[in-house]
Amino acid sequence: MLDGQGIHPVGDIIAARADVTRDQLLHVNSIFSGGGVLLYRLRGNSDGLVEDLDAHESVLTYDILDVHDGSFHIYIYVEAGEPAGTLMYVVEKYALIIDTPLTYTESGDILATVVGTQEMIQRAFRELPQRIDIRVEQTGEYAPDSDHLFSGLTDRQREVLETAVKHGYYQIPRQATHADIAERLECAPSTVDEHLRKAEAHLFSTLFGR
Repeated sequence: MLDGQGIHPVGDIIAARADVTRDQLLHVNSIFSGGGVLLYRLRGNSDGLVEDLDAHESVLTYDILDVHDGSFHIYIYVEAGEPAGTLMYVVEKYALIIDTPLTYTESGDILATVVGTQEMIQRAFRELPQRIDIRVEQTGEYAPDSDHLFSGLTDRQREVLETAVKHGYYQIPRQATHADIAERLECAPSTVDEHLRKAEAHLFSTLFGR
């Protein structure tokens, strides 16, 4: 986990906007010129963000994609920047893979899965500069299909499901109701019920191969 940092200055531009929330960094790739391309999934108002991107010297070009239900994707081509440059250099040097998407926590930290041998990961971490604040949350065998259960959910179904889990809807005894979840997501309880039913139906069908 990277504590409270964007991996590139453009990430700080996005984080600074109170009307935009970062959900995930779906893809990040370095290119031969030293720059990079990033694909974000965001929620909120894209208009103000466009103005900020137009004004920032590191942004070479961008394109907003798939605006739907308050969320959107944005492709951004950027010049080299830190700490992205250092991170990508170390990842390539030690033959590591950063498994995408990278997820943002409520505090703005970036949660990432790094794949590689234990020795290579340890050597890479020792080489990262101290200004990059990284915490290891968990180590173990990599499960490449761990996210396949959610691939068939819509963004809204996943958001409702994650909110339900986070606030204890599935705990025993139950800590949240449909109304509680609806209040947090600013929608009707009947909408929460519908999304949870569809999400649960998909998850159970996938688990049992139906």
